[in-house]
Amino acid sequence: MTTIRLFLSLASIYNWELKQLDINNTFLHGELKEDVYMVAPPRLTSIQPGQVCKLKKALYGLKQASREWFAKLSSFFMSARYTQSMNDYSLFINSSDGSFTTLLVYVHDLILAGNEKEEIVRVK
Repeated sequence: MTTIRLFLSLASIYNWELKQLDINNTFLHGELKEDVYMVAPPRLTSIQPGQVCKLKKALYGLKQASREWFAKLSSFFMSARYTQSMNDYSLFINSSDGSFTTLLVYVHDLILAGNEKEEIVRVK
C-alpha cells in the first residue's frame, strides 16, 4: 500500500500521465511448469468415470495461477527494457534520456505513469 500511495503522489506532483488497466482472463495466460490435474467437471461426458483432466494453463483459484501470471508479465516487461524494483517486486521502471515510465502491478490491475505519453500508449 505504501508503494501505491507514493506512486500516485509522485504522479500528481510531477503531473505525469496516469492510466489504469485491468487485464481480462489474467490467469489463463500463465503456463504451468508442473503437472496439475483436476477432477473433470460434472457435465463432461466424454471421459470415463474416475478419469481426471491435466491442465495446460493456470486457472483462476489454482495456487500456482498468480505466480505463473506474474512470472510471464515480469519477463515481458524486463524484455521491454523495464527494470524491476528490488524494494517492491510489483514496481517496474523504464528510464532513459529524460523519459520516465513506471508500472505498478496488483494481481491483474496495472497502473502506468510517466512523462512519456508515447511509451504509455505503447505499453497499453
